[in-house]
Amino acid sequence: MYWVAGLFAAVLVAFSNRYGYHRDELYFLAAGRHPAWGYADQPPLTPLVARAMAAIDPESLPLLRAPAVLAATLVVVCAGLMAGEFGGGRAARGLAAAAVASAALVQGAGHLLSTAVFDLAAWSVLGLLLLRLLRYPARPGPGAKSVTVARYAGPVAVADPAVVESADALIVAESAIDGAAIDLRADPRWWLAIGLVAGLGLLNKSLLIFPAAALVVALLVGGPRKVLATRYFPAAVGLAAVLWLPYLWWQARNGWPQWDVGRAIAGGSSGTSDSPIMFVLSQFGLMGPLLTPLWIYGLWRLWREPRYHAFPVAYGLLFVVFLLTGGKAYYLGGMYPILLAAGAAPLAALLGRRRGRWAAACAVVTVNAIGSAVLFLPVLPVSSLPGSPALAVNYDAGETIGWPEIVRRIGSVRADLGRDVAVLTANYGEAGAIERFGAPYDLPTPHSGHNAYWWWGPPPDTATEVLTVGIERDELAELCAVVEPAGRIDNGLGIDNDEQGEPLFVCRGPRVPWHELWPRAKHLG
Repeated sequence: MYWVAGLFAAVLVAFSNRYGYHRDELYFLAAGRHPAWGYADQPPLTPLVARAMAAIDPESLPLLRAPAVLAATLVVVCAGLMAGEFGGGRAARGLAAAAVASAALVQGAGHLLSTAVFDLAAWSVLGLLLLRLLRYPARPGPGAKSVTVARYAGPVAVADPAVVESADALIVAESAIDGAAIDLRADPRWWLAIGLVAGLGLLNKSLLIFPAAALVVALLVGGPRKVLATRYFPAAVGLAAVLWLPYLWWQARNGWPQWDVGRAIAGGSSGTSDSPIMFVLSQFGLMGPLLTPLWIYGLWRLWREPRYHAFPVAYGLLFVVFLLTGGKAYYLGGMYPILLAAGAAPLAALLGRRRGRWAAACAVVTVNAIGSAVLFLPVLPVSSLPGSPALAVNYDAGETIGWPEIVRRIGSVRADLGRDVAVLTANYGEAGAIERFGAPYDLPTPHSGHNAYWWWGPPPDTATEVLTVGIERDELAELCAVVEPAGRIDNGLGIDNDEQGEPLFVCRGPRVPWHELWPRAKHLG
């Protein structure tokens, strides 16, 4: 398991400096320079991570992405540990870790610093901790502290039957197969760890409230309800709420802009927004099509075991909620490492010691890993990307290419206009790129009405000329008396991304001072 995680991390590090910054990474760096308890579209954790990495070396892209590599590697490790909780031995833990490491979503998220990768890590840790809670409490007999179990390896062996309540309460693990003893006691204090992880996860991405709530509802509906009957459960809820409270306070003070962002995403404003049919179909590609039978088997296996009913029930609830509310396909991604781990334990037992079967299983995982890497890691040369399946399937790849060339073009146009010209962009990616790459061209700090940039303020009222990036003429005509074309953006690589071909205009003579125009410039999404 751990060698799989190490190899996975090494691959991510090896490709961490290919192509370039993603638009969201540029935005997180900018947000980190404006520390706050919240932003229009996210809590503060990821911008603070970006700020910390930039404080060490502001020029290093691999360093910026190092926390993402660690978070994705944690997902892989948790998958292996969850397979152990589900009854798997060493082979099952390695299989689960390898399956998750080969997954398209995990590789793609681990390559970029984003809220998504930390969200995946939080889901995985919460899943592992909940499994610890779902261990049936042991009833120690005289002098007995543990039991030995080998459920999938052969007949169940119990060191002292008085230790457990029933055969259904047995926990299966590799150490049991090796002849070691397994402690079956479930400690309700794990709720405190769950509360801590949930609180930190909510400071990264508010989306985590959905799986957290779904799991609680699923425990109430499908059981076992007794894990909720402890004072540590409300303590966990309180701990998570206290950690999340500063962000909620910021949102309340600023009119709850996160709701507007969510509605805009549901309406299709994001480059990764999905239609309902694509949401459903994408579920079979998040982990890679070849792994679909394994996670479906894991889902079925969890449904068959009463103490694990909470997981398939939560999956069903989240599927319906995200489908009906216009959520992105990857919003459900945190469930799949759990399902893969649940399927890996019995599959490893079925494979047994037969090398031929293991060779076939390893071949499937390897092909899945290679396919995921080609599509979701910067493996292909940039010159081969135009028209390639990688760019068609992986929207984010195009958003990591061409930013230095775009900024060079903006710097050239502004140099011809003069030093007193402000810069106004259509979106946070363009603004973040100017902040990152604009110093050699003497570009000023840009302004934008997009998301958090709107809160950081308008151009100064003294700016009578503004170079605009990506804003259409019709919009500018409402703001300025004179609008003159200044060319178009060209990344010089033939990559068709969100910036390619976007217009540049010079906006002269604002109709009213910029601070009065600014409310009209606000757009969230």
